[in-house]
Amino acid sequence: MKTDVNEEFIELMWLLREKDITPTVAEIIKHGTIRQPEKVLTLLESDGFITLDGPKILFTPAGEERARQLIRSHRIAERLIYDVLGGEFESGACEFEHITNIGLVEAICTMLGHPRECPHGFPIPGGECCSSSADTVRRSVIPLTDMDPGQSGIVAYVYSKNDQQLHIIEGLQIKPGAVIKLHQKHPTFVIEVEDAHIALDNDIAGNIQVWRSTRKFVPVEHKHVDGQGRRSRRRRS
Repeated sequence: MKTDVNEEFIELMWLLREKDITPTVAEIIKHGTIRQPEKVLTLLESDGFITLDGPKILFTPAGEERARQLIRSHRIAERLIYDVLGGEFESGACEFEHITNIGLVEAICTMLGHPRECPHGFPIPGGECCSSSADTVRRSVIPLTDMDPGQSGIVAYVYSKNDQQLHIIEGLQIKPGAVIKLHQKHPTFVIEVEDAHIALDNDIAGNIQVWRSTRKFVPVEHKHVDGQGRRSRRRRS
């Protein structure tokens, strides 16, 4: 398999499966822009990446692994471009996904703190670095729970499968780009965001991923925090 169109084909097969759609030539034509899909299908079959079961197109183990690598590289690239560069991530990610250096993808994944979802909310297939919780390079993105009192950072992204929890976090203005200062970790997390003090439980705090900063700040006098998720503003003179 040497051409981008072949990789586009198996990537589209993966995406169809994520939507519970059985890959067939008809579905490839319906959902993609691949020209002469039958010809691509023949090449992929001869290269050992797919097999046919009637109209169904199935991955071989080699095809499954290659598709997983492509999707993983693409979504890791989206996270990198979106979180770090703040730019339009789709076109750059399309180029990045064809990188075959797995070590590079693993290093970027580790730096980003092993993100589990792309900016669109789709799952990022895990790599060896994720299963082994690799920290071979100093991670730039860490959970809020790994910060020390007195540290500040910038929110990289928020991960949660709980919609109610996401609404709580969004309502507190904890979103990518917001500056967070951690005041305390016990008995509950108390952070400062946009001049407001917020109390969070451990589950919510662990789902907030923060760009690490080594800067310290001088703690201000705490105002009362009315339980979890309640905001208490301090006045500026």
